[in-house]
Amino acid sequence: MLRIYRTEETGKLAKLKKNKILPMTWCSLVNPNEDELLQVSTFLHIDYDILSNSLDADERSRIEQEKNSLAIIINLPLLDDEGNFDTLPCGLVLTPKNFITICARENRVINSFNRSTAKTFDTKDRARFMLNILYKCTQFYLKYLTIINKRTEDLEYALRKTTSNKELFQLMEIQKSLVYFTTALKDNHLVLLKLLRLMRSPSVAKLANFSTDDADFLDDVIIENKQAIEMVDMHRSILEGMMDGFASIINNNVNLVMKFLAAITIILSIPTMLASFWGMNVPVAFADNPNGFWVVMGLSAIATISTIIYFKRKGMF
Repeated sequence: MLRIYRTEETGKLAKLKKNKILPMTWCSLVNPNEDELLQVSTFLHIDYDILSNSLDADERSRIEQEKNSLAIIINLPLLDDEGNFDTLPCGLVLTPKNFITICARENRVINSFNRSTAKTFDTKDRARFMLNILYKCTQFYLKYLTIINKRTEDLEYALRKTTSNKELFQLMEIQKSLVYFTTALKDNHLVLLKLLRLMRSPSVAKLANFSTDDADFLDDVIIENKQAIEMVDMHRSILEGMMDGFASIINNNVNLVMKFLAAITIILSIPTMLASFWGMNVPVAFADNPNGFWVVMGLSAIATISTIIYFKRKGMF
């Protein structure tokens, strides 16, 4: 889908027709078809591969500088409808007069730039707009990490009551999400550092009109991104320790159950063994005694109770 926006003089964000890519507009491509890609590529004189690469789910964060464009591919945080976390490549392309964003799916980072937030960005200030998206991306990583931390605490509380497979599988999903976040944030960090260096390049400065304030703002984005990396690493370490701890608890619970069952098996085998001895077709003690049955039952009871007391003292129960 191709959407074209332009900030008006009043500060409002206006949506233009698809066949009207005017200067100083924002072209938002979300899961575009081939015709839309060709339209943007042809009209703005951008290499088609730069746009199509942003739709690859496995694309790594990087920067591509062409004669009349500066393309940045970053990985955005993604929270789907099922509550799972993932990352999504997103292309940010600066041309001499336009700004393009391209993603394979709808996401909250790009959607946060809309008519209700139009006062926070300007499509004419393309460089600042791109930096705002980079900053918003980092903010969403920090926001999702807060959600992940809350979920982890809830699962830890639930696992203390009962160790079930459902909670363990959820912890595994969170652990996988943190791996995605770590990889994406570190790749994004390298892109941000490279962009900071490119700002000093005359060709890039001329293309994007980067100012001193933009460089300072990018420094803030880099600091926020570094903080997100540290938080992800901290959460991963905590989660890995938690998983190891619960694995030890599960193994210990299994050992306790096996120990209890072994003790019960031994206790139940005592009266069975005595009954087997007195059930043989050979002369046995108390065979002619009218109270022989109760004598055998008493011996079985004494032996069983003695074994239970012994196991109790040894911590078998």
